[in-house]
Amino acid sequence: MTTVRLRPFYCPVESRIHPDVDLIEERAIAWLDRVRFYRDETERMRIVGTNSAEFYARFAPDGITENVEAAAHWVYWGFAFDDARCDSGEFARSPHEFLVMAGKAQRALENPWHPPPDGDPMVLALQDIGRTFAACATPVQVRRFAEAHRAWLFGVAWQIACRGRGRMPDLAEYTAIRLNSAGGPPTLAMLEIAAGQEVPAAEMDSPAVRALTEMTILVASWDNDLHSYGKEEDEGETGINLINVLRARHGLGAEEAVVRAYALRDRVMNRFLRLRSEVAAKPVSAALRTYLDGLGHAIRGNTDWALRVPRYHGYTGPGEDPRWADAPSDPCPDPVPIPAITWWWDSL
Repeated sequence: MTTVRLRPFYCPVESRIHPDVDLIEERAIAWLDRVRFYRDETERMRIVGTNSAEFYARFAPDGITENVEAAAHWVYWGFAFDDARCDSGEFARSPHEFLVMAGKAQRALENPWHPPPDGDPMVLALQDIGRTFAACATPVQVRRFAEAHRAWLFGVAWQIACRGRGRMPDLAEYTAIRLNSAGGPPTLAMLEIAAGQEVPAAEMDSPAVRALTEMTILVASWDNDLHSYGKEEDEGETGINLINVLRARHGLGAEEAVVRAYALRDRVMNRFLRLRSEVAAKPVSAALRTYLDGLGHAIRGNTDWALRVPRYHGYTGPGEDPRWADAPSDPCPDPVPIPAITWWWDSL
């Protein structure tokens, strides 16, 4: 077993979950069995074991039940796609082949009423999700989700290109990659859909809200790197994640890398909390206030979920208290010296 253990997470956000989470999970699993993009019972149990309904029920604890369920469908699909076509399988080291496949899937999502000629079950399931979103979301929300989905696939292709060349990026490049490759853009784009509230473009596209969205993505994705590191180390994987980047490209030992990783995420978390308070203090729309709340729930819910989900059990311990930190491990208010994100500390 790995000697690297999780430390307390700094996230002073209330832990919440949607009251209909059990119903959402029941319906979502019934959906899985209807669209059947899994190949066998083992794969089905792996997908069900992602606890994706719980995952999104924590992101949108006040959302419309049917809309939260629709979002959970994509999360189940996204985990399956990530496992089968991003992290392993025939596309995992070939960005050229991945882009051909991903381009077809993206176009099918954008035009979900005309099935692709090859009848790919995973693409057909994605189209089913697209049709559901078209029925329950506004055209603007559907477009925002599709664009976020494309950004995710691009980020995955970038990471696969590094992997295919046997190249470990440095921290600056990895941070830029991770802003898209972890699936954060489409996951957060569904917050509006789940809430049934459309944030006005002038607010959603403002520098401050764009920064807060990216901060949420990065903190959650770095947290996922920490949660999954023990599993990957025990299985002999040397993939591209925050700890391995700090070890391989920046000469840190395992424990040093963990300390550095927590310091980085805590400095971003601190900036997120300060900037979110500044934005919320202004006269903004009710939809934006709901979205800002959702960003906080996303960071907290991501770790609440990760500490329970079977894929990480044995690395934190089932039901183990995460020992939430009362203060950031690094309280420095200065910008993190990573080019892709230093603008978050500008006057926004």
